[in-house]
Amino acid sequence: MASKDTFNASVRHVKATVGLAERISSGENLADALNGMIEEKSINEDEVLPFVSMLLIDKFKYFAASKNMDCTISELAHIQETVKSWNAFDIVILYNHPDLGVLTINPKNPAHVSMIDRINKSELLVAYLGCFGKAYDAALAEKAADTILNLYSGSKAKDIPALLKGPCSYKAPFGEKATKSKKAPNAGNAPKAVRAKATGKTKPGKAVAVPESVAPAAVAAMAPKPAAGPKPGSRMTPMYGVLVTNELFHNGNVEAWKRIIDSFTTKHPDLNVLVYYDGERIVNLNALFKWGKVKHGSVIQFAVSGQNICDVAKLQRYLAQGASIMFEAFLRGPVNGVLSLF
Repeated sequence: MASKDTFNASVRHVKATVGLAERISSGENLADALNGMIEEKSINEDEVLPFVSMLLIDKFKYFAASKNMDCTISELAHIQETVKSWNAFDIVILYNHPDLGVLTINPKNPAHVSMIDRINKSELLVAYLGCFGKAYDAALAEKAADTILNLYSGSKAKDIPALLKGPCSYKAPFGEKATKSKKAPNAGNAPKAVRAKATGKTKPGKAVAVPESVAPAAVAAMAPKPAAGPKPGSRMTPMYGVLVTNELFHNGNVEAWKRIIDSFTTKHPDLNVLVYYDGERIVNLNALFKWGKVKHGSVIQFAVSGQNICDVAKLQRYLAQGASIMFEAFLRGPVNGVLSLF
C-alpha cells in the first residue's frame, strides 16, 4: 500500500508539473497558479520548491537572484504599484516565511500584497524573472532583479524605461479562487490597522467588560496544549498590536491571555493565534512573564492564521483587556475549563 501511495503521489506530481508548464507557456504567473492549487488543496506546500526549480529554472530558464534583507521593513504595499507596469518580465518572488513556510508571490498581483506583512533583517528573498519561455534580455533581467530586491529592502526604485515594454503585462489569475489566493478572508472582520511599531504609538483597544453570564461559563475541560504552528496552505492576517496598560504584564495577564486564546481556538479549531514580542515568535506565553521586560507601554503583537478567518476584532478587544488591570474577569470559572467568549 505504501508503494502504491507513493506511486500515485508521483503520478499526481508529474501531471501537475505538466499542467503548470502549459499554464506558464500560455502566460500565467507560477505564483498565481501555485497559490490557487494550494487553495484548492490539489497540491501540498512541500511541492512548491520542486515546482519552482523544475519549471522556472530548468524548463523556462528564468533569471534568479537572491538577497538577504538589510533591515526589517513592514511598509511593502508600494512595491506592487511600482512593479505592476514592468511588462518586460514575468516575476515570481520566493519567501521562506518563518511561520507559514515557503510563499510564492506575484509582486504584480494586488491580492498578494497582504501575503507579506513584514520582512525581518537578514531574511532571504529570491526573485525569478523570465518571459514565459520566450527569449529575454539577461542584462535587463539582472537590473530588474536587483531593483525589486532593493525595493523589498526598503530602497527606492530606479527608473528603468526598458522595463515598461514587453509581452508580460499583468493578467488577473485564472479563476476567482486564484484571484483571492493568500489574502486573509473576511478582511472586513479584522480590526483597523493597529500595527505595533517600535515607537509604541499603537493605541490600546477598548476595554470590554466580560458579561457575568459569559465569564464563568465553560465548555468541556481541555488539557493544556502547546502552541501550534500554521498548517500548510494557511493564510495569515497582518500583525496587530496590543498595548500593555497594566503596570506589568504579570502572571495574571499571562493566564488571562491563555484563556482568551484557548476560547478562540476552541470556537475556531482550524485557526491559530500567533503571538510575537520584540519581533520574535512567542511559543510559550509564560515567557512574557518570566522575562520581566513586558511592562506598561510595551506592545505585544498577534496574528491569526488559517482559513475562513473571523472574530479577529473581538479577539483583539479581549486581549487588550487581558493586558490591562481588568484581566481578572477572564480568570473566573473552572481552572481547566474554556471560557465561552466567541
